[in-house]
Amino acid sequence: MAEHDLHDRRLFEQVAAPLYEELLAESGLAADDPRTSEDVVRRALDLLLDLGLVRLDAEAGRWLPEDPAGATSRVVSPLGREGARLLEESAAWLTTLSALGQAWRRTPQAAETGPFTYLRAEAIEPFLAALVAECQEEALTAQPQAGRDPKLLAVGMQRDSALLERGARIRTLYQHSARRSSTTREYVAAVTARGAEVRTLDEFFNRMIVIDRQVAVIPSGDDLSVALAVREPSVVAYLVDVFERSWERGRPFTSRSATMLKDIAAEQRAMTLRMLIEGHPDPVSAKRLGVSPRTYAGYVADLKNEFEAETRFQLGYTIGQQGISGEE
Repeated sequence: MAEHDLHDRRLFEQVAAPLYEELLAESGLAADDPRTSEDVVRRALDLLLDLGLVRLDAEAGRWLPEDPAGATSRVVSPLGREGARLLEESAAWLTTLSALGQAWRRTPQAAETGPFTYLRAEAIEPFLAALVAECQEEALTAQPQAGRDPKLLAVGMQRDSALLERGARIRTLYQHSARRSSTTREYVAAVTARGAEVRTLDEFFNRMIVIDRQVAVIPSGDDLSVALAVREPSVVAYLVDVFERSWERGRPFTSRSATMLKDIAAEQRAMTLRMLIEGHPDPVSAKRLGVSPRTYAGYVADLKNEFEAETRFQLGYTIGQQGISGEE
């Protein structure tokens, strides 16, 4: 049986699996069914055939479903073995490269670069990967927006899982809006199952990662195309203190208690009020809340209904008349 990739799995989930269920319900599919001439259906049938989930009964002229137990062992078991091999290989590379990294930091060349290093565009991710790979005790991360690239999040999940399995700690801060992102929830479920801690906040804060309280990486531009790696102990200590203060106010991501969810809704409402009172443009307010402009517009609409205002001007006037500050 041929090896199958991500495209095959998507074809299987979206087309082949529903087709297989249809074959079960209809006791097969006629070989001359017009749908079999369609490219996507043909590819789905070929995939089911390759997986051993269907067979062509030449005498009856029908595609017939087969027991999926055999397919499970043929597909999942090899992937598991390959995954174990890759983990072992990555661990060996990590050990060797970490030793080289430690040797580099003891040389005069490393000292010449100083406590600040600018990283640009494509150099950021490799630098972070190497940094996390060398983490021995703790990684502190802050991610202000929920809409992270799913591909980068998947890479981060593997990287962070390996870090946790080495016995290091991870603490991550998101904004409350991250709770609505399915990809973020998947990431959080994976890393918290291995011991990571994740909390959320209402207030805006910038992206940051601190490794072993020795190196911090922060943005150096609004477009996030340039990052700054900081090794100056006093600056790193300051950033850790900022993180710790925010962490104390954060709410556990995995908690679903009614009281906490009510408090989160109240915090987001209060911050929306502050954005309106301070007169920020909608794109700026949406960014600070970590939501899309459309979602932010929905928050404002809810406030209009709450205060019985038809326009934003009326809403602002009513808020002012009632002495509301958004800090309540």
